Amino acid sequence: MTEAPRAAAPVDTAQLMELLSVSLGVYYGDFTVAAASENLTASQGKALTVLRRGPAAMRALAETMTCDASNMTGIIDRLEKRGLVRREADASDRRVKNVILTAEGERVTDAIRAKMRTTQEGLDGLGDEDRDSLYALLDRVFVSRPPA
Repeated sequence: MTEAPRAAAPVDTAQLMELLSVSLGVYYGDFTVAAASENLTASQGKALTVLRRGPAAMRALAETMTCDASNMTGIIDRLEKRGLVRREADASDRRVKNVILTAEGERVTDAIRAKMRTTQEGLDGLGDEDRDSLYALLDRVFVSRPPA
């Protein structure tokens, strides 16, 4: 008599965290090389990517990127010199400076994403259903979490 195949043990949180770590390492490496091809540091590229979602106050940008406000100022200074971002005073509080991506900044951000070959090939290998599932899971885990 043949044995029925045993079901695989459920994946635990530690295994998920390890795979996520490996995945993020591949993504970050891919991103760093693509940003460098546009003569940007990874931090400068990340700032552009964050700003691609919309303008942000300097303080909020520093918090999103988990860096010191003075470091954020240096990053934005260098991006502004290249014409990739611009600063504007906030309409409701003139002390607050919002950072806005320029058209050239949008082009460079899109170029970085287009050059991320490893990431693109991995995601392109997914079927529509898997892509939808991955999107929903990542959104649920990292973006749309209900308040604790």
